[in-house]
Amino acid sequence: MLAAMNRHRADGKAGEPVLTHRFLCPASAVSNLRDRLRPQEPWRLGLIVDVELSDLPHVLDAVAHDTRLELETVELRLPGKDRPAHAVDAARAPLGSTDASTYLELAPASPAVPDTLAACADRGFGAKIRCGGTTAAAFPTAAQLAGFLLAAVGLAVPFKATAGLHHAVRYQDPVTGFKHHGFLNLLVAVCHAVEGADPKEVEAALLIDDGPTLAARARGVPDHTATRARQLFVAYGSCSTSEPVDDLAGLGLLESRLA
Repeated sequence: MLAAMNRHRADGKAGEPVLTHRFLCPASAVSNLRDRLRPQEPWRLGLIVDVELSDLPHVLDAVAHDTRLELETVELRLPGKDRPAHAVDAARAPLGSTDASTYLELAPASPAVPDTLAACADRGFGAKIRCGGTTAAAFPTAAQLAGFLLAAVGLAVPFKATAGLHHAVRYQDPVTGFKHHGFLNLLVAVCHAVEGADPKEVEAALLIDDGPTLAARARGVPDHTATRARQLFVAYGSCSTSEPVDDLAGLGLLESRLA
């Protein structure tokens, strides 16, 4: 926790605009975070729910009563295997009156994704998509990921991404052999979906593994498309806050590094 907090403080001082500067913290670690915060040190918080839903109100109450913390997002897995609408309502119940943006994690391979996204849209929730993990099965295929993106864009459901997006451009890990999706691939694919591209075009954007080609595609996105894409693809979680910045700088896509 202390190492993560010190890195967050350093990132805040650097002020790199590509970072959200929102601290993602497991619900189970909120007490640890609060104990280590300095007096009068304001932090923007994203809460990752890793506790039982019945315990969540206590965590939310602790955050609400700490004037140093501004809760901006809550991320949790969709509970149970009930009908999508019932599962979304079950997730909403313990949130109480919090006005933080809430994102429900969906399995991209699930046939219930369209119905679950529709339930999220009806209830004002966002979605969260997991793009990797510690096994090959944790990585959705490009076709599965494209299907999720098209459905989210079609229903105007904002979403976050997590796991496996270690670099800007799609690549194969030399140790595990896993093929990782690139976060820039994901953004370009969303832009294509916003422009009404068909599933094959969106999938093709996710499969680009040449950095200059992908960077050129990103530079060619019209402003109105970029604006809408960023309203929908709001952020992604990263274990590293330096690698994304370095990758984008290497591709010549950061104005802060071009001066």
